[in-house]
Order: sequence, then C-alpha cells, then structure tokens
Amino acid sequence: MKKTLFTIILLLSTLSMVGQEKEVDAISGASSQIKKTGKLEKALSRLSLGGYGEAVMTRNFYSQSFNRYKMPENYKDDKSHGRFDLPHVCLNIGYDFGKGWTMGSEIEFEHGGTGSAVEIEAEEAGEYEAEVEKGGEVNIEQFWINKAFWSGKFNIKAGEIIVPVGYSNAYHEPNQFFTCYRPEGEATILPNTWHQVGLSLWGRIKDWRYEAQFLSGLNSESFTAEDFAHYGATSPYEFKVANNFAGVLRIDNYSVKGLRIGLSGYYGYTFRNTLRTPGSQYEDVTGALGIVALDFTLNRWNWIVRGNVDYAHLSDADAISSYNQANWTHHKYQDGNPHHYTNIGSNALAYGIEAGYNVFSQIHKLKEKSGKMFVFGRFEHYNSMASGTYKSMYKYTKRYRMAFGVNYSPIKQITIKGEYSYRFFDKPNNNGLTSDSPLYTQPYNNEPSISLGVTYCGKFL
Repeated sequence: MKKTLFTIILLLSTLSMVGQEKEVDAISGASSQIKKTGKLEKALSRLSLGGYGEAVMTRNFYSQSFNRYKMPENYKDDKSHGRFDLPHVCLNIGYDFGKGWTMGSEIEFEHGGTGSAVEIEAEEAGEYEAEVEKGGEVNIEQFWINKAFWSGKFNIKAGEIIVPVGYSNAYHEPNQFFTCYRPEGEATILPNTWHQVGLSLWGRIKDWRYEAQFLSGLNSESFTAEDFAHYGATSPYEFKVANNFAGVLRIDNYSVKGLRIGLSGYYGYTFRNTLRTPGSQYEDVTGALGIVALDFTLNRWNWIVRGNVDYAHLSDADAISSYNQANWTHHKYQDGNPHHYTNIGSNALAYGIEAGYNVFSQIHKLKEKSGKMFVFGRFEHYNSMASGTYKSMYKYTKRYRMAFGVNYSPIKQITIKGEYSYRFFDKPNNNGLTSDSPLYTQPYNNEPSISLGVTYCGKFL
C-alpha cells in the first residue's frame, strides 16, 4: 500500500514539473517573439519608402518631322500626332542608421525604362539577334550617405546627389509644377534632373538653407545648339570622366511666411573632360561654364505662384564649336559615337512664371473636403543660342510657351493634370519682301498641344 501511494505521488510530481517546464518555455517563446517584433518595428521605423510617377497623353497639332524648322513651309499642313508617355517613375529608399548617419537612394525610370531581348529570327536563317523592345532610360538618380551634425545645422553628404541649380532641379517632383511635363525652359538648357557623384556640405540655420557641392565638370562635347548644356552631365562610359572639376552653391530663404526665394550658381571647366585629347591648337581653351539662377515659390492665400530666371555663359564657345565640327567630320561614319558635335552658343537663358488658384477654397462644401482644384496659367521663354557666332543659324531655338489648365488632387498624393499649351516663335523681319523672293524668310509654324496626365507623389512607409 505504501509503495503504491509513493508511486502515485512521484508520478504526480513528475507531471507537475513537466507542466511547469512547458509553461516556462511558452513564456520564454512569447518573450522572444515580442523581442523579435520589437526589433522589426524599430527597423521599419528607420526605413522610408516613397516615390513619384507621371503618365501623360498628348496630342500635338503640328508636324513631328525633325526637319520642321529647316524648311517650315513644307510642314505647315502636316497632320497632328499623339504620344503616350511615362516621363518619370521613381522609387525612393532611405534608412536612418542612427547617430546622425542616413542613407538615401532613388531609382528613376524615364519614359518607362529600357527593354531589350535576344530573339531567334526565322526570316534570317534562325540567327540570334538583339532586339530593342522599347526606348527609355533607367538611372540611379540618387545614392548617398549623409552625416548630420548639430541637429541638422550642418551635414556632409557624399555619393550620387542632386545638383540644385535652377528651380526644376531642386524641386522636380510632379506636385511642384502645374504642367504635365517639367518646366520646358530649364529642362532644355540645363541637365534635368541634374545628378552627379560628388560631395555636398549643407544645412539649415533658422530661415536659411545652404548647400555647397564639389563635382566633376560637365563635358562640352555633349553640348548642343538646341539644348545647350542639357546632355553635359551624362557619360557614355561606366564612369564619369573628371579631368575638370566644378563647384555649386545654393541658398534658400524662408523669412516671409509662405514664401521661399532661392539663388543658385555653378562654375566649372567643360573642355577636355573626355577621354579624347585635343590638339595643341586648343591649348588655351577651357570652356568655362558659369550659371546663375534665381527662383521663388509663394504658397499662400490659396495661391501658388512659382517663377525662375536662369542665365548661362560658356567661354570659348566658337573654339569648341570648331573642335566639335572637326570631330563630326572625322567621326560621322563611326558607329556608336556618343557625342553630338554641333555648334554651341556662348549664352543661354530661360525664364518663366506660373500661377494657380485653388477654386475649391471658394466652394464651402468642397472646402471641407481634402481635395483641391488649381486653375493655372504659365508663360516661359528660353533660348539655347541666345548669343554667339552661329546664332543666326538657329533662330528657332528662341522659343516662347504659354499653358493653361487645371490640377485636381482628390487626395494629397494624387494629382490629375490637364493643359492646353501653345509654343510660338519670333516672326522674321522681311522688310516688305514677298514670299516668292529668294531673300524671304519663312516664319516658323506655331506648336499647340493638349495634354492629360495623372501623377502620384508621396511616402509609402
């Protein structure tokens, strides 16, 4: 009897100990899971995801021929043409490592990115052939590491960074301009969006934000008559040639409520910033490029008004044009030549202003909702050949553009855009000559268009 009782007590004790161990294991497992969840939440709190994108449909009521400016009279009756486009689709990824260290990156797909494939061609005896499926570009527009000091009053940033010269480079997201495409003048004469590998010192002190950058210089072999320095920041190689260097400075002021005023500048040599070595006759040519830009944004009283003025001067423009023409003659039949080799102007300029009013602010029922409807107008003028020896050959580079339309935002991150635009040119002075005279200059055909776009811009995480 005693043995039986002892056995029962021992069995119950064993079961009790096993139960306690399972309970401890369960508590320990739950605690471990909580710790893992806490680490994940902490990591996600340091991670940021965002982006922006644009889809645009346009009908252009003018000729699409690339020769329409050389003999405009031959193209004045051409039919209209349409275009569907994805100007920019970007993904931003950032992370806060702590202790003032952060990382930022942006992958940009311009015009939908690129597409290529290898196919077997039945019509060519089954040969393998590389096919270009679609045009476009894919870029690492930003990738930088930043160290902040004194609560952000001073920062050091290094990597692929945005060059904030002009309004459209510093503020290039689709909710920062009314038109379906970025402001045309700045996007023509300057790289856009301008980004390069470099070093940036920046910060904000009270109502002032400052930024100074050290970069590789632009390449004058990629400058053109129609686009001035637009392609100068690109490189056909796996690296950016840095035989020359450049500096950038930008200052923004926010002293007045709702108003930001910015001044930016660039200076650097552009000649010899390539793998090709010019001859001794170009020994003194530097291609010094100076750019100064003033821009502002007023966001107050249900109005948004934005404006910019940009002026650029290129020294040795005639010598560089001569060099480019000589290289074009020598390399015009060479496959894969990445450069343009055109004449270049010594000065370029662009200015523009746009204003939009939120009409929903005057409608009580709509004012209570989160949506906004801006009715806007824009005017701009730009000229990539404002002065220079070859100015008379490129009169069509002097352009004006007006646009009118609406921006409807049902929520903050989404904007639907519609616009009518009208690009026009100076009329030639023929001094009474008739159109049948050999000295008569034909006027350029004006270029109206209608566009509809949808955009998003915001943080996902």
